[in-house]
Amino acid sequence: MDRSLAVDLPKPAATVQVPWSVIPDYHCFGCSPHNPSGLRLAFTPHPDGLQAAFRLGRAFESYPGVVHGGLIGVICDEVMGNLIVLARNYPAFTVSQRTRFLTPLLVNHEYRCVATLSAPAPDRPIQAAAEILDGNGAVCATSTATYQRFALDDVRHQLTLGDDEVTLLSDALSAANTFSTNGVHS
Repeated sequence: MDRSLAVDLPKPAATVQVPWSVIPDYHCFGCSPHNPSGLRLAFTPHPDGLQAAFRLGRAFESYPGVVHGGLIGVICDEVMGNLIVLARNYPAFTVSQRTRFLTPLLVNHEYRCVATLSAPAPDRPIQAAAEILDGNGAVCATSTATYQRFALDDVRHQLTLGDDEVTLLSDALSAANTFSTNGVHS
């Protein structure tokens, strides 16, 4: 494998399938296995929510040997956003996000991102948080974000989905899961 791209880590047996995986050849930059230039994140349950292990190659660096900070925000957003979909059974757009960098992340080093959700509040935007941890469990970056729920039919004109894909995705979003509404795996 070209070490300049995202490095595939072994997929644990407990990998969680995201609803988007029902759409053949989906190309999400963060989680699609079909996007050769993407991050190809795989999600696993975490006692507090959802996590994804990753190691990025030189194609994702800013300063020599350092992962570009913008990608850290992308990874946090991806894990938080998919936790919302899995725990609440509906998609949500990112409204705002704030990321704090405690230490640079290095290329070709293993990290994991752990996302959690605040308790649901009716008619309020969804609050989520994430941490990037190194191999020793030290926090390297944190992120908090606000998300707004949306209905597929309401944003249909903005998405490139056919009728059959909307049906597949709607069915996947309504399927039972093992996450509570605050994202804790049960």
